[in-house]
Amino acid sequence: MNRRTMKKIIGLCCATFLLSGCHIYKSYDRPESIDATGIYRDPVAASDALAVDDTTNMGNLSWKEIFRDPKLQMLIEEGLANNVDMQTAILRVKEAKALLTSARLSYLPSLALAPQGSLTSVDKSTPVKNYTLPASASWEVDLFGKLLNAHRGQKASYLQSKAYQQAVRSQLIGGIANAYYSLLMLDRQVSVTEQNVALMKETVRTMEAMKEAGMTTEAAVAQSKGAYHQTEASLADLRRQVRETENSISVLLAKAPQNINRGTLEEQVMPADLAVGVPLQLLENRPDVKAAELALAGAYYTTNQARSAFYPSVNITGTLGWTNGSNGTVISNPAVMLWNAIGSLTQPIFQRGKLIANLKVSKAEEQIAKMNYQQTILEAGKEVSDALFLYDTADKKLSEHQAQVAEMQKAVEMNNDLFQAGKATYLEIITAQQSLLSAQLNEVSDTFQRMQAVINLYSALGGGRE
Repeated sequence: MNRRTMKKIIGLCCATFLLSGCHIYKSYDRPESIDATGIYRDPVAASDALAVDDTTNMGNLSWKEIFRDPKLQMLIEEGLANNVDMQTAILRVKEAKALLTSARLSYLPSLALAPQGSLTSVDKSTPVKNYTLPASASWEVDLFGKLLNAHRGQKASYLQSKAYQQAVRSQLIGGIANAYYSLLMLDRQVSVTEQNVALMKETVRTMEAMKEAGMTTEAAVAQSKGAYHQTEASLADLRRQVRETENSISVLLAKAPQNINRGTLEEQVMPADLAVGVPLQLLENRPDVKAAELALAGAYYTTNQARSAFYPSVNITGTLGWTNGSNGTVISNPAVMLWNAIGSLTQPIFQRGKLIANLKVSKAEEQIAKMNYQQTILEAGKEVSDALFLYDTADKKLSEHQAQVAEMQKAVEMNNDLFQAGKATYLEIITAQQSLLSAQLNEVSDTFQRMQAVINLYSALGGGRE
C-alpha cells in the first residue's frame, strides 16, 4: 500500500468520524440528574430538613481526633497493619494499578523478535543453511477512541479500587472502635452487676438471720435467693459477651483470640460538635459513593468502546531484519537487510448482531450503574440521618436514666429503712433493687449508644482517610 492510498484511508476514516456526531472522545461528567440536596434529616426540627450551610465536616478529621483513647488508637493501628480485608484491598489496588499501566502502554507499538533458521539437503547433498533475523512491529492507530476509552475505563477501575480500599479502612476503624466501646460497656455492666450480686448475697444472709430470729418467713428467704440467682445468671451472660467481644476484636486484628488491653468507659472523651457539612461533600468524601460514581464512569467508557467497535480499525505493521535467503534461494551475502511495511483498515460490516447487542447491553449497564450511584447517595444520607437521630435519642435517654438511677437509689434506701421498721415487705426491697440494677444497666447502655452514634456518623461522613 503506497503512502497516497494510506492518506486516503485515514482521511476517509476521519470524515466518517466527524459526520457521525458520536461523543466517543468525550470524557465522563457527573449527570445533572444526580442530586444530593436534602438527604439529611434534622433529628429535632419540625420541618424535617437539616439546614447545613457550614462546610465544617467531622468526616474530614483524623480518626485520632475522634478516638482519643491511646489503647484504642494502638488497636486501630494494629488492625490497619494486619487486618486481612485491609491487606486484600491494598493488593487489589496494586492489581488495578498494573492493569492501568498496561492500558497506558497500549498506545505504543508492539515489538517482537522472531529469528528463524533451517537446514535443507537434496539427494544427500551438503545441507544449505537458511536464516532470517526479523524484528516486527505492530501499531494500532486509535482514530476512534477504542484505546482511549479502554485507558479511561481502566483508570476509573483503578480509582474505584482505591475508593474501595478507603471504604474498607473506614469500616475497619469504625468496627474496631465500636467493638472496643462495646467491651467497655460490658465491663461497666459486669461491674454494676457484681456490685448488685454482692448486695443481694448480703441480703440473703440478712434474711436467713431474720428467719432464725422469727422476724420473716421462709417464703421471703426463698424470694431473696431467687433474685440472687437471677442476677448471678445475668452476670455469667455478661462475662460470656465480654469474652466473645474480645475474640471478635482479636480476629479484626488478625491474631488468635486473646485478652484485649483496654481502658474504662468513664475515661472516654468524645467530640461534642457533630458537624456534618453540606450534602455535596458526601459525594467527594464518602468512599462507597465515590466508588459508585467511578463504576458509573467505567460503564460510560465501556459504552463508548462499544460505539467505537462500529468504526474501522487501522493497523500499521512492519518488519526489519537480515536474511541470507531471497525468494526461496540462498544468496552469497549472509547479511542482506530486509524490510516491509503494511497498512490495513478493517471496517465491520456484518457481525451477526454482536456489535448492536454489545452496545445495547453497555447502555443498559450504564443506566444500572447510574441508578446504583443515586441509590448509594440515598443510603449514605440515611446513615447520616440515622446517626444524628441515634445521638439525639441516646442523649435524651441517658438524661432520663440518670435521673431514674438517682430516684431508685433513694427508693432502695427508703425501702430498707421501712423494712427494718416493719413497714415494708421484702418483695418491695427486691423490686426496688431490681429496678435500680435495670436503670444502672440502661445508663451504661445509653452512654455506649451515644458513643456508637459518633462512630456511625463519622463513618457515614467518610471519615478515616489517611
